[in-house]
Amino acid sequence: MKGTLYLCATPIGNLGDITLRTLDALKAVDLIAAEDTRHSRILLEHFQISTPMTSYHEHNKYEKAEVLVEKLQDGVNVALITDAGTPAISDPGEELVRQCLEAGIPVTSLPGPSACITALTISGLPTRRFCFEAFLPADKKERRQILEELKRETRTIILYEAPHRLKKTLEELSEALGDRRLTICRELTKKYEEGWRTSLSEAISYYKEEEPRGEFVLVIQGRDYQDLEKERTQEWEKLSLPEHLDYYLKQGMDKKDAMKQMAKDRGCTKREIYQGLL
Repeated sequence: MKGTLYLCATPIGNLGDITLRTLDALKAVDLIAAEDTRHSRILLEHFQISTPMTSYHEHNKYEKAEVLVEKLQDGVNVALITDAGTPAISDPGEELVRQCLEAGIPVTSLPGPSACITALTISGLPTRRFCFEAFLPADKKERRQILEELKRETRTIILYEAPHRLKKTLEELSEALGDRRLTICRELTKKYEEGWRTSLSEAISYYKEEEPRGEFVLVIQGRDYQDLEKERTQEWEKLSLPEHLDYYLKQGMDKKDAMKQMAKDRGCTKREIYQGLL
């Protein structure tokens, strides 16, 4: 009988946030795979958990996942934990989950702390629709591409950032997105938890004088939908009506559907498009 992989969320700061279900699982499984065994040992010792640990991190995620899958196939139950928060969110856990599912191994998630959701809920920004980008890519080309995509993002944006990169990231965000409202969160769930409601320009000025400390979650205002629609309309209006029609015809649209889409692009009626093409 195959074992089960348990994704166990651990506290992002306050140890009291661990759930009873997670504690029971960590005691009951045969093995705990931890992102940093030294860091996780503090947590386990605090709750008097003596389950054996093994390391599973970014630098061994492929080979070690294969080893863990073999153990699971032999009936060993494994709990996956990260340094903080929910496994498989912005960490190597997703690779282990993928390999387990491909091997037909049961995977279950024990919900609990997550820095991105914690920050979003105290941000004061819209919570109904949001996108999570985790850390922006280190690769310059990929980073520019993501920032370009975020220019048009109407949902609330959530990013993670390390203190030594915060100043540069704030400047890049300001250049790409313009001056947006944002909430800068740090020390979440800890004694000196901070959720600073500010703007990109104000934050840039502040950190020119102050050195960033701690791990940061940035919750950024999305693009105003009406402004975005107006900008899109203006872009289409740079084309003449015949050029606009030709754009869709070359994509294989029939003339009727193309004219319908043109009216939508330009914020007018299909009759106005028809008359303009006569």
